[in-house]
Amino acid sequence: MVTRELIVETATNLFIQHGVRTVTIDRIVKEMHTSKRTIYSHFEDKTELLKTCLTTYLVKVKMENEEIIRSSANVIEAMGYLHQMIIARSYQVNPNFFGDIAHYYPRLLHESYRDTGKFAHQQLIYLAEWGIRDGIFQEDMDVEVVEKTVLTLLKLLQDNSQFPVSKFTKERLTFGIMLPYLRGLCTEKGLTLLPIQEELFRVSI
Repeated sequence: MVTRELIVETATNLFIQHGVRTVTIDRIVKEMHTSKRTIYSHFEDKTELLKTCLTTYLVKVKMENEEIIRSSANVIEAMGYLHQMIIARSYQVNPNFFGDIAHYYPRLLHESYRDTGKFAHQQLIYLAEWGIRDGIFQEDMDVEVVEKTVLTLLKLLQDNSQFPVSKFTKERLTFGIMLPYLRGLCTEKGLTLLPIQEELFRVSI
């Protein structure tokens, strides 16, 4: 039986693999060996289906990040594992997935981020405050500025126009962008932890 959940799962996988613009309802129907009537019995149109898929994907990412944070011994370890996950997703998700949504469905992207509570911002603020409480990050750091800077740096790591993959490996970018910034945030205690956790920032994908 073709359920709403199965439609969302199939469509999400297609959107992630191929981008949004090229994945039509016809293509989803063909992939599922079903009919348009079945799809439209659950979703009014492609936009409604895409919104559900995007929200489902973002909730999954949020839960994965929260599990990493919960299971990490300290903020440096958490950021290392989160970085690994971010890089892994950059290889798994077609750049056109978010690019197409931003270009063709900008309101949809805004609504989905709003509905999921802008979790990336919240999680980075939590990490910064955790590091301060544990004496790993400097207590006078501006949490809001750091949060926005880290998000910008993470986007920079994935900017293939600025850093073509043929010349700049993910590991090289990490050690050239993220680690120097982290060192600037750390206290003496943090600086002793950072070399121990540096291996987590090495990308082996």
